[in-house]
Amino acid sequence: MSEKILKEKRTSQFMWAEKYRPKTLDMFIGSESVKAKIQSFIDQQDIPHLLFYGPAGGGKTSLAKLLVKHLPCDFLYINASDERTIDTIREKIVGFAATVSFKPLRVIILDEADYLPALSQAALRIVMETYSVHSRFILTCNYIERMTQPIVSRCGGGIKIEPPKQEEVACLLASILENEGVKYTDEEIEFIVNSYHPDVRKIINFAQQNVERGKLSIEVSNYIETDFKEKLLSLLKTPRKPGVFGEIRQLVADASFSNYDELYRFLFDKVDEYAKGKEAQVIIELADAVYQSSLVFEKEITLVAALQKLLKTIA
Repeated sequence: MSEKILKEKRTSQFMWAEKYRPKTLDMFIGSESVKAKIQSFIDQQDIPHLLFYGPAGGGKTSLAKLLVKHLPCDFLYINASDERTIDTIREKIVGFAATVSFKPLRVIILDEADYLPALSQAALRIVMETYSVHSRFILTCNYIERMTQPIVSRCGGGIKIEPPKQEEVACLLASILENEGVKYTDEEIEFIVNSYHPDVRKIINFAQQNVERGKLSIEVSNYIETDFKEKLLSLLKTPRKPGVFGEIRQLVADASFSNYDELYRFLFDKVDEYAKGKEAQVIIELADAVYQSSLVFEKEITLVAALQKLLKTIA
């Protein structure tokens, strides 16, 4: 993987996440079993309807785009988070699926398909059935539970795209930085990967945004915020510890934390680690805290109040 990245020519393409999007299966970092399944589709030069699901930035869209490049097909890409109406299904998708082509297949990549409302998914199911002889669909989503069962069943239950390991992502990031002529330290790479894994796209984007004069330069505040999150998580894991709420209040006061939305997202992503058996109630309380935070100026007070509620719930 790293050797292939290092051979990538420097181009004028600005966004690294797009520039280094894998073009072959060898360049894709992820589950070997998934790669083997994709390779079998390439070997057959045909695919069934597919549904890739898993965390954001884990490679679902990259895998879909990589696959169509190795099939005898014309393809259409639509981001369902932007175009989610029935009109999109009827006009764009049906128009493309029904078009006569000189190639054996027509493939529609419907990215972020979990944004489609139920009515749009019902219309999509009909299209998938009607044009299945020559047209195939590759759907991607973060949350498969938001997809209707008829759609999931027509995609064979879906293929879960597990995020690559942190070590693999670190090697990828190092290769990209070296190819771009950017100086870095192992500590900086470790910080970025630990902060944003499993979102590979966010890791690459964050690194690019923090390059100054050919050197990776990360603000001290970023380190502080990451350290704050880990300390907060550690305290939430000991809700019955005497004085734990006082420690949390002091931690929040000392941190001068500013990105509250990101913090609530962190608490949501880590809920299984500190609230086992109480996940549902904690998620409801987090949702309420996010709403309250959007309405007030003193967000720190809302945060501390929310953390006190969490402690009572998980104790």
